[in-house]
Amino acid sequence: MQAISQPAAAAPFAPPAGWRALTPAYDPWDPIRSLQRFGRHELTSVEFTVTHLCNMRCEHCAVGDSLTMTEAPRVPMDLVFRRLDEVERLETISMTGGEPTFSMDTVRNVLIPLLKYARARGIRTQLNSNVTMDYERYELIAPFLDVMHISFNYTEAEDFHQVGFARTGRNVRLETTSKMYDRMIDNARKLSQGGLLVSAESMINYRTYNKITDIHRMIVEMGCQRHEVHPMYPSSFASGLPAITREQMFEAVETLLDNRNPDVWMLFGTLPFFACSENDEERRLVGRLREESNVTVRNDPDGRNRVNVNLFSGDVYVTDFAAVPAFGNIRNEKLDEVFANWREHPMQQAVNCHCPVANCCGPNLLVSDMYYRDADFTKRQAIP
Repeated sequence: MQAISQPAAAAPFAPPAGWRALTPAYDPWDPIRSLQRFGRHELTSVEFTVTHLCNMRCEHCAVGDSLTMTEAPRVPMDLVFRRLDEVERLETISMTGGEPTFSMDTVRNVLIPLLKYARARGIRTQLNSNVTMDYERYELIAPFLDVMHISFNYTEAEDFHQVGFARTGRNVRLETTSKMYDRMIDNARKLSQGGLLVSAESMINYRTYNKITDIHRMIVEMGCQRHEVHPMYPSSFASGLPAITREQMFEAVETLLDNRNPDVWMLFGTLPFFACSENDEERRLVGRLREESNVTVRNDPDGRNRVNVNLFSGDVYVTDFAAVPAFGNIRNEKLDEVFANWREHPMQQAVNCHCPVANCCGPNLLVSDMYYRDADFTKRQAIP
């Protein structure tokens, strides 16, 4: 048990002294670490859905269909902490929504208690937020947080308006959203200056694939220490959006590598390109990603070393995207037991591969279903 300690006044949101810095060499969310350590996937990460409220309705939102206008009662927090105590190898906690900071009740009674629990136990934390609310509520959270994860797919306020409010069902004035856009940028910059790792995630999709370099430049100018990049796959709200080709995804990644700021950590995830591909160009790109300084490709945590707990129903989900129903409930099951049952599930076994040469855990269920339905990744290996 590590005591809560406040960072130095010069960097009020920096992690406690002596804690290992989050870097390309140390990403505790990546399931490859526990796989290498224990010889199989173990539960080391728990994500909580802490709210279904949000002040935006992004067209690509992975949970857009679950957003509501009112909040249901939550499960008791003492049950939540008891279930976390039981996770033997817990290393990271993430909090998502909705917008987790939309309600001050959620901030005070869920986020801060979870963050203080994690800080006391030496567990790293991430909050998924659009950081468009008043800065004061982020000041309450930041001293106990490791990563502020934001979505950023814009080059100007009009992009933010079109993307972020596409599914509101009502007319939202550009003047209103422009103020939110400016506040988001200002908040991200202040949090970074305060010593918090701000990680901006961009989707590669029909709006962004040909201006990903401009988006990257904006993220660097905001002071973000990390830029995450993921292709957009058809899920929830995004299921009806125009799809780009695999070739366009490839070109976007290459362009970004050619034009990125080398001082900013680039983290790619859920890419459909692998070292075992029969395509020479795809293997070349995978090799370049592996060799570039300050660039990492994170294996997907969902269903590998992470589960998601819905704080309203208590349901436990093992993957964000595939059509897998709740696999358990914290009201009557331990999280390690739920994960152990999932580990033996045929759907998990179908993508339960590991290539030590490439430090790769293979595709997640969505990528496998989209591009590799006839491929058996358990029998493939990296091609030199």
